[in-house]
Amino acid sequence: MRRAVSQIAGAAIALLVTACSPFRVADMLAPKNGYERETGIAYGDLGRQKLDIYRPSQPNGDDAIIVFIYGGSWRMGNRADYRFVAQPFAAAGYTTVIPDYRLYPQARFPDFVRDIAAALAWIQREMVGKGKPPRIVLVGHSAGAHTAALLALDRRYLEAEGLSPDIIKGWVGLAGPYAFDPIKTKSTTAVFATVRDDVRQAQPLTFARGDAPPALLLHGSSDGTVYPWNSEMLEQAIKAKGGRVSYQPLDNIGHIAIVVSIAKPGLGGAPVLKEIATFIRGL
Repeated sequence: MRRAVSQIAGAAIALLVTACSPFRVADMLAPKNGYERETGIAYGDLGRQKLDIYRPSQPNGDDAIIVFIYGGSWRMGNRADYRFVAQPFAAAGYTTVIPDYRLYPQARFPDFVRDIAAALAWIQREMVGKGKPPRIVLVGHSAGAHTAALLALDRRYLEAEGLSPDIIKGWVGLAGPYAFDPIKTKSTTAVFATVRDDVRQAQPLTFARGDAPPALLLHGSSDGTVYPWNSEMLEQAIKAKGGRVSYQPLDNIGHIAIVVSIAKPGLGGAPVLKEIATFIRGL
């Protein structure tokens, strides 16, 4: 086992030295099997309103559909870059969906949240069926965790799509900025200019409620991009309302390592896939 982990780490270091991004390394290490993929499915009329579906070659009998929302500071990202996330989920037997969404400067808050709500409406309509029990599990990283939190906590986004908030079975946030002030953060001021007069509307912390879907919050202790107090504060707020939430700090894990760990624990250093799978089984 140690030898395998060492080989993974060695491969990652070698590739990084040759200027490959961590995501490229993760994609190269993720197997090309375990799933059947459908790409470029439109869930709306706009150019970036498309999604990919990864169907497991060997379903595990759990009817949960994982929807992964990637990060990128609301300015960058593409669903095609996250096969390394979908493959392990599919190999574990879960149908996995990765949607694109509009980015700044073409979009500003809350356009990207509305896009993912529209994607969930498509999933509920086309993959789950009207009136069926909740099956969707949101998993978001960074900016994507912020969107996942808003969709799980603020009822307005799903209700605007004619959906009950109960379609979400549970949600997982990886290193999410749930309590930060985007107006006071230089890189996000323009993205969130629409809430300059009421920034609380963009903070998931505002919408903590006891009857929200169960949540798992994972955050690396070494994250210098989105500080762990975001997850700590959201956990406290949800618990204060009587909600079901678990916060698990991950020692010596940074902002990118937490998501590439899904592909290979030895690459990022944390058992993120195991933690998420355990959480889903407990829903």
